[in-house]
Amino acid sequence: MKEPKVSVGIMFEPEIVFVLNSVFTSNGKEFAGEQKVCLSDGKILWNGNLFDNLLFEPKNESEASFMLKDVTIGINFHWERKEDQVFKGALKLIVENDRLTAINLLGVEEYLTSVISSEMSATASLELLKAHAVISRSWLLAQIEKNKEIVSSGASYSTMKETPEELIRWYDREDHVNFDICADDHCQRYQGITRASTSMVKKAIEQTRGELLMFDGKICDARYSKSCGGVFEEFQNCWEEINYSYLTGKCDLPEGAVMPDLTVEANAREWITSSPDSFCNTTDKKILSQVLNNYDQETVNFYRWQVKYSQDEISELIKRRSGTDYGTVSDLIPVERGTSGRLVRLKIVGSKKTRIIGKELEIRRTLSESHLYSSAFVVDKEVDGEGKSVFVLNGAGWGHGVGLCQIGAAVMGEKGYGYNQILLHYFVGASVEKRY
Repeated sequence: MKEPKVSVGIMFEPEIVFVLNSVFTSNGKEFAGEQKVCLSDGKILWNGNLFDNLLFEPKNESEASFMLKDVTIGINFHWERKEDQVFKGALKLIVENDRLTAINLLGVEEYLTSVISSEMSATASLELLKAHAVISRSWLLAQIEKNKEIVSSGASYSTMKETPEELIRWYDREDHVNFDICADDHCQRYQGITRASTSMVKKAIEQTRGELLMFDGKICDARYSKSCGGVFEEFQNCWEEINYSYLTGKCDLPEGAVMPDLTVEANAREWITSSPDSFCNTTDKKILSQVLNNYDQETVNFYRWQVKYSQDEISELIKRRSGTDYGTVSDLIPVERGTSGRLVRLKIVGSKKTRIIGKELEIRRTLSESHLYSSAFVVDKEVDGEGKSVFVLNGAGWGHGVGLCQIGAAVMGEKGYGYNQILLHYFVGASVEKRY
């Protein structure tokens, strides 16, 4: 198996400005410097001509780079913003969904160097960086393999089940048909060479080159999130109904820790409203700075957190975010929880409509201007000074909680665990194998 190539969707705009920092070729001609493309009549308008697509390939791949201006990062998250980003490899421009899409084409190992520096601080410990290199490589190649299987099967693939009483929706990356993955947190955070890489990151990539997490002869769907909140979630509670035995419920503690049954409401409440010991239960700024970039560190409370809404606020928020008018919301009732206590199904009770929603990301999106930190929360109702209801959400963790817990892994690295030990703590029964 040779090193694969990957295509990454970076930005989606009616107009894109980019800078070729060295000589690139397109349609047999050489170009450099600032360029501008616009959407026009369903095609790409560039230098007075219309194109169905454009490909800019570097003349000298090892030295070349290009800049995309005003790339939106953190799409729909609380820290969404724009920044200029620089990339290695080739640039492809296409039209999809009435917008221009900029796609970066490059080798997997070059891509990983950026991902590790984008997902985490490049100052993280070597063992943590090596663990992340293996899971990021595995996740990427598993997704490419999965997409090929879906396309070749010809079967229709749906990420939503809807009835008048229930809406169950999950968000994965199968909606990307013209490139392998996107560059944002929806897939795997990738910001080119904008995030300064270090010799440590490069060493982590080199020392794990071609290494993949494997289980029963297949590449593991190696998921990860910022903080599991103390217990791992299972795959099927966040995405489609597939039970991967290596993504199982387990305490984020050394082997032998007793795990409470957090699918039981009383246990979930006790767990979420306390602060139990776990690898990811840390406030150590040195460790957190390894995992959290500057904008991530704007989030202070993530192992345990709290959000409050007045009844009017939550009723208006749910209507706006879901597109469904529930009227005045009087209750939020847990229906089903996963292994980590994360809500899989939640009943919204309103004066006009009552409905169950899920899975975890649909719940997080519906109950926040961007995303709740996780769906592992309990709801309490209080009464304010005017006699009106206030909804108090006390929650645990940051992200879906499936697979590797980045903050927990950082703590393990500081405690002296090797990258193989870190990986096999989070991916139970898997193995690390060199495939190219």
